[in-house]
Amino acid sequence: MPRSERNIRVDAVVLRHSDWGEADRLLVLYSREQGKLRAIAKGLRKIQSRKAGHLEPFTRAAIMLAKGHDLWIVTQAEAIDLFQPLRENLQRMGQAAYVVELLDRFTYEEGQNWQLYKLLTDTLERLSTVEDDFVPVKYYEMRLLDLLGYRPLLFECAACGEEITARDQYFSADMGGVLCPKCAARGQSSRPVSVEALRFLRHFQRSDYKQSLRAAPPVAVRHEIDAMQNYYLTYLLERSLNSPEFLKQIRKQM
Repeated sequence: MPRSERNIRVDAVVLRHSDWGEADRLLVLYSREQGKLRAIAKGLRKIQSRKAGHLEPFTRAAIMLAKGHDLWIVTQAEAIDLFQPLRENLQRMGQAAYVVELLDRFTYEEGQNWQLYKLLTDTLERLSTVEDDFVPVKYYEMRLLDLLGYRPLLFECAACGEEITARDQYFSADMGGVLCPKCAARGQSSRPVSVEALRFLRHFQRSDYKQSLRAAPPVAVRHEIDAMQNYYLTYLLERSLNSPEFLKQIRKQM
């Protein structure tokens, strides 16, 4: 669908919104048809707005847009899926915030990517229905890195190319993957990664979602995987994410 059209219909998820003017909101959307978009929802902050409940963060909606001077203007919106369980549980809400923040930070208004859109909506659906959110989130991270061209090297040394053996290794965000002990000793910037954490990271990378559900790492390994992924993602984004701190505060209260 060419962006030159004056009116378009998109199937989109609201990533975030912010106040705009006296009563409007600026929405950041990720759509199946157009990729990432910014749009103004006029009067959305008014109590009588009929569109307000259809354009909350994490909501998937059918949205009609008209081309404005600089931004799209929302003319109609109807929720397709509110993913209501995400709004009823702080832990789920925090993970949903993390999922949309990652997509928001990594993407630009550069056109359609239906695979990213499907990954987003599938992940929000999974987070709405599972009790344990670890696998859906780790699977999402790995597929997101694949689709964006940042797939980490986990089976061979990112420096020398030698096959990684079943022992504790090192991970270098700068090199984009695992380093063997020999290369790590040469002064490459890296951090240790246990053989158990690496085994599960490999599992998520090479498995489909159904296969990924078989993973059940112990708590200590989960924490190591979380830290490793955060280290790599933060390096790629060149800035820290907001949602992991929010999740940390939620867990302290549980």
